[in-house]
Parts: sequence; structure tokens; C-alpha cells
Amino acid sequence: QVQLVESGGALVQAGGSLRLSCAASGRTFSTYAVGWFRQAPGKEREFTAAIDWSGSNTDYTDSVKGRVTISRDNAKNTVYLQMGSLKPEDTAVYYCTASIKYYPFTPSYWGQGTQVTVSS
Repeated sequence: QVQLVESGGALVQAGGSLRLSCAASGRTFSTYAVGWFRQAPGKEREFTAAIDWSGSNTDYTDSVKGRVTISRDNAKNTVYLQMGSLKPEDTAVYYCTASIKYYPFTPSYWGQGTQVTVSS
């Protein structure tokens, strides 16, 4: 069993930066791939980024490539999503997820989400 708790969401101006954190409980967390999904108002939840268990492989949706970096610290059971050059269209609830496999990434666990709002 893995429990995920996101933090770091905030209201920021366009062009600003944020770092989201996903703190996990569970002794096997380091064996899971971790991903971030986001859901904007009135839209479907979408994949944003993922990282494999070791941190060696990452993947991003095209709309965030070059602006977002996913990383993990298995000693701290924490995954980070560093976001820069934020745009109003990045406004969404961001969810941390864990998947047994990196590919295909299939979430087994979800956090409760953290709100990111980018003002223009």
C-alpha cells in the first residue's frame, strides 16, 4: 500500500515558478514509478510527467517539455515537480500517482491533489 500526499500548490503570476512535492508512505515506494497528472477546470485529467523507480528515465507531455522537471529522492520517499515559465493554461489540480510499471504507466495509487493557479 502506498499513500501519496501532494503539497506546494499556490497562486502564482504567469512566468513564475513552483515546486510541487509528493510525499509517500510505504516501504516499497522506491520500487514504483511516479507520475504527475493534472486536471484543469472543465477538462479531462491528463498525464503531465513521470519518472521511473531509479530516476534514470523521465517522460513529459509536450506542453510542459522544457519548463518542467520531475525528480525523486528515494531516501526521503519524495518526488518533486519543478515548474517554471508558468502559463495560465497550467492552472489545474495536480495529482501525484504511483505505478508498478514505468511503461505503460498505469496509476495504482493517487494523492488528493494540490491546486496550482497561474494568473495572467
